[in-house]
Amino acid sequence: MAEDIEEKIRRLRELGKVPVEEKGEAKPSSVPSARPTAPARKPSKLGRLRERERRRRIIIGASILAIIIIAVVVGVYITYQNRAAKQLEEAKLAKVAEVNKYFTGELANDTLKTQLINQINRAQSIEELEKIDVKSLADQRKAQIEQERLQKELQDAKMLKLSEVEHSFELLLSQPLSAEMKSEVIQTLNQLKEKINSAKTKDEVLLIDANPYLLDLWRKYYYYLIDGTPTQKVILKKGTEKSIYTKAEAKYVLSKVTDFAELIQYTIEKAEMVQIALVLPRENVNGAFLSSGDKVKIFAQVNSTTIQKIADEGYISTVLLLKDSGVISVSESQTESNDISSSTETAYSDQYSESYAPGDQSISYEQAKDESHSTTQSSSQTISASYTYNVALNEILKAIAANKIAAPDEVKEQLERYKWKVLGLEQETGLMATDPTAKVLVIVEVPAEFVEDIIKYRNALYVTKIVG
Repeated sequence: MAEDIEEKIRRLRELGKVPVEEKGEAKPSSVPSARPTAPARKPSKLGRLRERERRRRIIIGASILAIIIIAVVVGVYITYQNRAAKQLEEAKLAKVAEVNKYFTGELANDTLKTQLINQINRAQSIEELEKIDVKSLADQRKAQIEQERLQKELQDAKMLKLSEVEHSFELLLSQPLSAEMKSEVIQTLNQLKEKINSAKTKDEVLLIDANPYLLDLWRKYYYYLIDGTPTQKVILKKGTEKSIYTKAEAKYVLSKVTDFAELIQYTIEKAEMVQIALVLPRENVNGAFLSSGDKVKIFAQVNSTTIQKIADEGYISTVLLLKDSGVISVSESQTESNDISSSTETAYSDQYSESYAPGDQSISYEQAKDESHSTTQSSSQTISASYTYNVALNEILKAIAANKIAAPDEVKEQLERYKWKVLGLEQETGLMATDPTAKVLVIVEVPAEFVEDIIKYRNALYVTKIVG
């Protein structure tokens, strides 16, 4: 192909050279300077045609040459472009594979992955692709997602902690607080909220504990209630347990509680004293060896294996023996016996014997008969009589009240001595005169808070005397 182009160029040159030589031969070799210049001779028609033909051929040849050169250049350019496009496409595929490699797991469906793939597909050169640092962008995105996750966890932890703190303060704020204490509670709550909101990490939020603050505030509130109680003593209740204390003792008990959850189980009641009458067996009230003013505790036998403290503290007001124990009995008896007996006896005997020897052997026979008859007669007669006298002390009291006794003052004095004389003799002699199951009326002074349980277990109560 190159040889054909060169041949064509050579022929074009030869065609253009002929007219030029012909034109040169027509020119004179020299022109005398003295002779005036003759006017140029017009070219002939044939010469103009040849010139025109020559130019046309030159233009055609140049055009053909230009087209060939352009075709060559275009071919080379197209070849280069195809090779570059192939290389670019391969680079894009490699870059997309790199994106798929690093954008996995939580980044598999991330919007940045789609954006990177679109950017890669739009790239016009390998240099542009090389500027896309997929690993760095993936690491940045992971760091961003992790930061967003931590931030979300932090916000969730803050919201949860704020809710917990507000809820834990609600119960205290619902109590009848003084204005000063309510202000202190609200100020403490706001400080905790500010501390939670300013936390930088989730762990920092989780370490914030409102219980120590609540423990101190609830203790102050309990002290406020104790000081405001109108009675000299107060009752601390914790579940089913109830105990009576002086105000100083109650504060001391609460000061020893270091667990907030345990502290809020307590409630404080005023120790309003009331009297209640109990009819119990003597053995259930310390054998009735109780005096007015004795300090006692009351227990109840809930079942065969469980004993429960009912009243932590009480005082004996009165102990009365009931009518079953207020009866004096005197018995007399007389017996007379008569015995009469007679007997008759008759006896006789009859014996008979016989023997003979009819050879070498002797034979003997003996018969004896004894008879005896006896008759015995006896009779017994017993005559007895008994008398019992009962004196009911309660009936004597009624008679005194009705003015039916001649010397009522003397009788009352004797009855007053009898009231404790029996018990005193029992203690001195070690012998019981009154049955342990005899009923005794005991009037006990206890805080009103304990009365409900006392009535509930009134048939299974034990009154114990505090001696220490």
